[in-house]
Amino acid sequence: MTIETKLFGEINVDDSKLITFPQGIIGFPELKDFMLIHDGEGNGNIKWMQSIQEPAFAMPVVDPLSVIPEYNPNIEDELLKPLDGITQDNMLVIVTITVPKEIEKMTVNLRAPIIINSESRKAAQLIIDDDKYQVKFPIYEILKAAKENAADKKAE
Repeated sequence: MTIETKLFGEINVDDSKLITFPQGIIGFPELKDFMLIHDGEGNGNIKWMQSIQEPAFAMPVVDPLSVIPEYNPNIEDELLKPLDGITQDNMLVIVTITVPKEIEKMTVNLRAPIIINSESRKAAQLIIDDDKYQVKFPIYEILKAAKENAADKKAE
């Protein structure tokens, strides 16, 4: 199937790459089908969750370990049951990025990670009840440093 998106123009959607959120995502329970787009430009760590139902809706996401290496929230097994036999080997964890007008104030939401079973392609956005993780964790300086380190390694 082909969809016209606001950010990426016309894209082909491979059904085998669809990620399904049976309960939708926080704030948008009606949006259930997404695809993960790897944007070739900018920071290689940032990807996009593009809605299939609403082509104007795409949210930037990142692997939380790329911004906080010790990220390891305690998630109750009961919350993971709808994800069809998820294990450490087939679990993909990403967090949403908020990019305000002042890009230096960019943050990630560490309290509501998205957990994806990479085999079944089922996903859920969960709320973590742990004050150790922030809803608005600043990442601009972290991403800037990572980009500079990558550029230095290329120059070597």
